[in-house]
Amino acid sequence: MVVCINLKAMSARTVATSSIMAAMNIRHASISGFAARLLCVPAVVLALACCGALGFSHAAWAQSAKGPAAASEPDRAGRRPILRFLTTGDFPPFNYVDEDGVLTGFHVDLARAICLELNTQCDVVARPWEELLHALNRKQGDAVIAGHMVSARAMSMVEFTDRYFFTPGRFVGRRGGNELEITPSGLSSTRIAVAKGTTHEAYLHTFFPDSAIVAFETQELARDALMGSKVDLVFDDGISLILWINGESSKGCCDLKGGPYLEPKYFGDGIAIAVAKNEWQMRSDLNTALRKLRASGRFEELVLRYFPYRVF
Repeated sequence: MVVCINLKAMSARTVATSSIMAAMNIRHASISGFAARLLCVPAVVLALACCGALGFSHAAWAQSAKGPAAASEPDRAGRRPILRFLTTGDFPPFNYVDEDGVLTGFHVDLARAICLELNTQCDVVARPWEELLHALNRKQGDAVIAGHMVSARAMSMVEFTDRYFFTPGRFVGRRGGNELEITPSGLSSTRIAVAKGTTHEAYLHTFFPDSAIVAFETQELARDALMGSKVDLVFDDGISLILWINGESSKGCCDLKGGPYLEPKYFGDGIAIAVAKNEWQMRSDLNTALRKLRASGRFEELVLRYFPYRVF
């Protein structure tokens, strides 16, 4: 199973605000990182995470407070006694620190599932986003699983596994409003709100040039304008929009309009696990584990655990 989920406007972390999610941070590798920061951990994700993906105990897998485990070389059979993953702790529901101070989330549980497939111990440590790839190349970890988009810039520094997420943009409009044809001609003169300086804004200017594009400083202001009938649609990150329209802060105002937009130039070439250059065996092992997890259905189980709402 390959999951198609939109992970953000590339110029800044997109923020999806609701009563259960004060901030949803989304990142692309081709920009400097997200400007917005997490305000609180979503309660719905905490409830899911407390169960432990695939029934694993968080206590048995808790990250070391002293940092990553010592490096370990493969044995003669190519097996590693421990696999050291690097991630961040501020990117819910992908990777975040819960109310008990435990590192958790979709990426954390995916890392653990990979370790089980490879029959090795697992060490997952959080670092700041901007340090991850540098730490990987300093051999302070074996792989980075944090939401990196596969891009030419990132590939100049690291290798990537097979993609496991793809990231569409989506339109959202008010419920009960006029039915709109979600095409460039159908949205001619239609007022579309978007966050300023994002790839979503660039996409609109390129493919919907006849629309009345209204750029706001933040995603929240764009959504407020939609709720206040100042615009007809919002174009934004798919995951954050799904969480917003299903959360309390949207007050049930809106729903998805049209289908997903997946152009790699604007929304990335998918998300993958990063490994150091020339670590071909590590890359092969991770790809094998990912394929097995998809085939067994465990990957889909993790997706449904952390993303209960369908993006498509």
